[in-house]
Amino acid sequence: MGNFDAEFRTGVKVHVGAAKNRALETFATHACAAKLSWEKQELLVATGAAQLDLDAFGVDLGDGVPVAAFQIKKSETDCCMDYGIYSLEKPPRLLRTITGGEFFNASDVDLDGRVEIWTNDGAAVNGFEKLALGELDSAPAVVFRFSHGQLVDVSAEFQSYFDDEIARIRAGVSAEDLADFKNSDGGLAAIPTPASAERLHHLRVIKIKVLEIVWDYLYSGREQDAWRSLAEMWPPADMDRIRAALLNARAHGIHSQADATSASHPQGKKKHAPIFDAVSRPGPGPRLGVIPPEGILLELPPGFGIQQPGLPEPEMLLDLVIDAAGKVRSAEPAEKARAIDPDRIKLALTWKFIPAFRADHPVASRLRIAVHPKQ
Repeated sequence: MGNFDAEFRTGVKVHVGAAKNRALETFATHACAAKLSWEKQELLVATGAAQLDLDAFGVDLGDGVPVAAFQIKKSETDCCMDYGIYSLEKPPRLLRTITGGEFFNASDVDLDGRVEIWTNDGAAVNGFEKLALGELDSAPAVVFRFSHGQLVDVSAEFQSYFDDEIARIRAGVSAEDLADFKNSDGGLAAIPTPASAERLHHLRVIKIKVLEIVWDYLYSGREQDAWRSLAEMWPPADMDRIRAALLNARAHGIHSQADATSASHPQGKKKHAPIFDAVSRPGPGPRLGVIPPEGILLELPPGFGIQQPGLPEPEMLLDLVIDAAGKVRSAEPAEKARAIDPDRIKLALTWKFIPAFRADHPVASRLRIAVHPKQ
């Protein structure tokens, strides 16, 4: 959907856009390309991809090196993305590729100054128990962080996220539904009644919810809780088979690409990183201490646009908190601004930026952005 170009302070440039047919010098149909360039050289990131997204630019993922991170879906038939992480130092180079997630999202959700990569184990569970990925409400979440050159699975440090998911899923399952599924064969291979199709669909829905609960415990480092929940909700005669299948899928999934695993939930209250002011205010006062964020993707509903500098004061102002990965952590109407439709605020939470920089390091910031109706 359009082009994006930017240059980092090291002199390395990024370009994302439609792929070209080099023989005809025309744009390819439904194909994307990306490259990094410096001086008179360039490094091709991808070409002819079905989907391509610049997830982060100039971000430090934990090793002190500024990077550009790309989500790449090679073809429309692929279930999942590759995540290519490239150094922005000259000459840029590929540092790491992570594969098998439906999405990848570098962000600092708890604003503690450390950026994690959020993804899921989409490829591993696609076809699990003959269930298509599209049938699942969500594939099991996985959270990575780089530390000392290693990719670490830190999902266990975000157990509250998994607990919220478990509570949400449990709220949609009744005791009668669980009892019905527990009386089945688990594999749902055969339902010997004339009205089998409707009942089979109902049992598949319950089976998916049970699996998602067990996955959330298993992937957040609580294996015993996973097996306890499985024993409560799964047909007893099928327990050994499904437990082995769950362990096998996880062992061969995205978790296997980690170099290490964070074993437990961190104790004590987390520290919050400082959030720097990137809002220019009128009148005398100190200059901004940061280079403000720059937009990468700012999707808007029809009929709305982003205010450009020098134009009259708009009707609507949003105050954003943007983390060190360039992702919006909060959005709310600015003081004295007219109330904004909640759907527009929700959409603002999906925006992506090149983060603010202070002393050449990406930092969390507050930014005021003007959103106005197009005339």
